[in-house]
Amino acid sequence: MSDFATRLIAGARRFGPLCVGIDPHPGKIPDLFGGDTPDGLAAWGEAVVAAAADRVTVVKPQVGLFERHGPDGMRALQRVCQASKEAGLLVITDAKRGDIGSTAKGYALAYLSPTAPFPSDAVTVNPYMGLDTLEPFLEQAEANGKGVVVLARTSNPGSSDFQARDLEGAPLYARVVEALAPAIERLKGAEGWSSLMLVAGATGPDEARHLRQLAENALFLVPGYGAQGGGAADALAGFKRAGNRLEGGVVNASRSVTFPDGADSAATRTEWTAIVEAAIDEAQADLSKHAGSTSAILA
Repeated sequence: MSDFATRLIAGARRFGPLCVGIDPHPGKIPDLFGGDTPDGLAAWGEAVVAAAADRVTVVKPQVGLFERHGPDGMRALQRVCQASKEAGLLVITDAKRGDIGSTAKGYALAYLSPTAPFPSDAVTVNPYMGLDTLEPFLEQAEANGKGVVVLARTSNPGSSDFQARDLEGAPLYARVVEALAPAIERLKGAEGWSSLMLVAGATGPDEARHLRQLAENALFLVPGYGAQGGGAADALAGFKRAGNRLEGGVVNASRSVTFPDGADSAATRTEWTAIVEAAIDEAQADLSKHAGSTSAILA
């Protein structure tokens, strides 16, 4: 198996940089699929996977929105992960795990091992307990061609409370990325990109450019595009020139493509699918247009 970074960048070159977030928000799952129940989450998530297949290279299910339904919700997550793999999609499971090494090993095995119950190509992790908490994920990534997605500069309104705090002349998020340099190099793949990704929100384009200066070879997972207010140019701010276009990661869209206008009133699953496919195509076209625009390319 090739390394995760090589698989991701190859898919982004083929389809474009859009990542479809699978976020089953409370009360949002259409009755067509069974509503806000574990079976409804699974059926809706599998339908999103089918709509995304051959339109994007990667999906990102959000663990907490499945976990709220307990064991049955986690079985729904398992079904969505398995359906994604069967559809040929890469899976970044958004779990944001972070714990002491022995516990982190359990999380790493759950998502990144060959026998993982939630089969994933990468998982999001929180680095703020220290580098030792990342080691079990790095080991699984190295052994199995997987990826580790580390929170750096997130897109939520409160991210500046801690991430932007000054630490000896630089913001905390920059110090975190500096400390990750050996791990980024350790997971560098055949294409020169690292399978250690960084979360770099579309709502902070200047900070994304700063992160790119600090981590030239790290792929970015960019939240905040679409419903959170980030536009395509801002979402691609941390990407870099590759020939006549920009590359350097993927840009996540969730609500804008999985709950677009009209989807909640669709009378049939066929009608719902057409609406969601159109929303995915529109977002992918928007991002791809800007990715090929020299006006967005870093100097």
